[in-house]
Amino acid sequence: MQEILSVRDLNVHFNTSTGVVKALNGISFQQTESQIYCVVGENGSGKSTLALAIMGLLPETAKIVSGSIKFQGVDLINSPPDVISRMRGSDISMVFQDARAALNPVLTIGKQLEEAISAHNTYGKQKVQSYSEEILSELGLSNPREILRSYPFDLSGGMCQRVMLAISLVNKPQLLIADEVTSALDVTLQAEVLDRLKTLCKDFGTAILFISHDFGVVAAMAHHVGVLYSGTLVESAPVVDLFSTPTHPYTSAMIEALPRLDEPDKKLISLRGKSPTASEVSRYCPFLGRCNKATVICRSEPRPLLSEIRLGHQVACYNPLCFVD
Repeated sequence: MQEILSVRDLNVHFNTSTGVVKALNGISFQQTESQIYCVVGENGSGKSTLALAIMGLLPETAKIVSGSIKFQGVDLINSPPDVISRMRGSDISMVFQDARAALNPVLTIGKQLEEAISAHNTYGKQKVQSYSEEILSELGLSNPREILRSYPFDLSGGMCQRVMLAISLVNKPQLLIADEVTSALDVTLQAEVLDRLKTLCKDFGTAILFISHDFGVVAAMAHHVGVLYSGTLVESAPVVDLFSTPTHPYTSAMIEALPRLDEPDKKLISLRGKSPTASEVSRYCPFLGRCNKATVICRSEPRPLLSEIRLGHQVACYNPLCFVD
C-alpha cells in the first residue's frame, strides 16, 4: 500500500518558566492508506502533542527542534502556511479529545458544519444544508435538522463528539487523527463510533491515526500499534504480534495489568514506580527507573533507538523480552 504519512526523528520541546520540557524524543513511524495506526500510552506520554505537531497546531511555547513530518510527500513542517491551511480540514482532519471544548459555544452546529464544508468547497446554501443533515444522520444522530439549529451546550457529550466527527469527515479526508474520541462516551456509543471509523477506513481507504490509552480499544481497532512512553516510541508492531508477543518490558507490563474475561482468576500485576515527567527526561532509556530487565548497558548507554527484531516489529530496548524465532 502507498505510504501516506511519514514521521521521522521528531523532537518537540516546550519552553516553560522552569526550563525546556522535552515532550517528544525521536519519534519515527510510517502509515499507509487504509491503515489504522494506534498510538497508545499513559496520560502525559506525548500522544496529543504528536497529533498537534502533525496538524501544525502546536502552541506558541512549543517548537519542533528536529525531524520531519511528511504527508504524501508534502513537508508539513516547512511548507508555506497557505499550503498547510488548504490541507488542514480537507486532506487531514482531526477529532479532538474534548469535543464540547473544541466546538464554538456561540455558533450553532449548523454554522460550524457550514464553515467546515464551505472552506474547501463551492456548494450552494441548499447543498450545504442537505449535506450537513446527511452526515449527521449517518453518524446516528436523530432529527439532524434540529441539531443544526442547536448550540453545543444544548447537546450531550456523546452528541458533541459525533458532531465533531461529522465536521472532521465532511470533506472526506485521506488522513483522520482521532485523539481519545471514545473517552467521554458510554460503551454503546463507543462501539458505534468505533464501527463508524472502521467502515470509513475500509470503504473509503481513509488512514486513521488513532490515539488512545485503552489497550482494549486498541486491540479491537488497530492494524499496527505504536507504544509511547514519556515522549519516546518504545515499541511498534502489528496488533496481533504486539499482544501475543510483547517485546518491550513496558508493553509487557501494561498487557499483564489488563483484566481478561477468559481468565477471571488472573492476578493483575501493577507496575512499580511512576513515569518521569517531560522535564525529567534524561539521555538514558525513559523506562530505566521502573524496568526489572535493566542491565549495565541500559545504565551506561544513551536511549536505545527503534530496531527491527522481527518483520514489521520494532523495539527500543537493549534487553528485549523476546528475540527472533
